[in-house]
Amino acid sequence: MITPMRVFVLIFNAHTENEGIHTVRVGDRNKILMFESQDDAIRFALMLEAQDFHTPTVEAMDAEEIKEFCESADYEWEIIPENSDLIIPPEINLEETDWQPDGQYDDTSDDSLEFDDVPPAEETEFSATELEKIRRKLEGLL
Repeated sequence: MITPMRVFVLIFNAHTENEGIHTVRVGDRNKILMFESQDDAIRFALMLEAQDFHTPTVEAMDAEEIKEFCESADYEWEIIPENSDLIIPPEINLEETDWQPDGQYDDTSDDSLEFDDVPPAEETEFSATELEKIRRKLEGLL
């Protein structure tokens, strides 16, 4: 029997009825990132938090379960190898999700962000330079 491969994914509102998995939008498709290293997943979660995104929980899961979920939801998946180049979240994150931090479920919004949906510069809270400084500080903490 083959031992299941354990990977780490980012979950919002973990262990609640309002649980959601983190995805990135690539073209018109959602992709779930499966990290081989828990440290890499935590680092990615901290970078999301530095972008004022909701704080995810890093959860260990069986890679085959995630792949099956992706097939059923028509999502893509990608395994991020341990000690690979640093994966950086998109600079723009979705502001409305299917799940809400307060536990209220909203099934009317899209669960991902189109890379083309970049708001005008005057609407962003931080400049690219400021975000880069924050990213470097966080990496220094790790």
